[in-house]
Amino acid sequence: MMSKVDAAVAVNEHVAVAPDVTLGAGVTLGKFINLYGCAIGDETRIGPFVEIQRNATIGRRCKISSHTFICEGVTIEDHAFIGHGVMFINDSYPRATTASGALQTAHDWKVEPTLVRKGASIGSGATILSNVVIGERAIVGAGSVVTRDVPAHAVVAGNPARVLRLLTTEPRSGE
Repeated sequence: MMSKVDAAVAVNEHVAVAPDVTLGAGVTLGKFINLYGCAIGDETRIGPFVEIQRNATIGRRCKISSHTFICEGVTIEDHAFIGHGVMFINDSYPRATTASGALQTAHDWKVEPTLVRKGASIGSGATILSNVVIGERAIVGAGSVVTRDVPAHAVVAGNPARVLRLLTTEPRSGE
């Protein structure tokens, strides 16, 4: 059951959770996190030093490892694993200023979405560019840079990430 955060409980010296965050039942929050305007599904674990921005959605029973940045426009479906230090990008052409030299505001750019499908796993240190879909139960290797869609059940790695193989059966634990 999703509910809004009780601001009196949510913000302390170790955790910053804005009152507009929706947390599911049994969510586990690590220390030194920053959550605002996002939704987190039931039984999801958020590691330390994670930031999740407004209009990002995390599904049920996900694991978001430490030092990860999930920006506006990212949707992560149920049962996904996000490794340590994963960075999501939501702007293909970021700029600090407009053509006239004024600092950009929210009105000067458009959020570009990213979708991580159910059961996908993203290895530590990966960078996920905007406008991509990572397919159901796909695996992204550590340190990869994902620049285009990843098919369901694919194992990808590299910069840019390329398909190495397709999983025909689910690997057993420990393999």
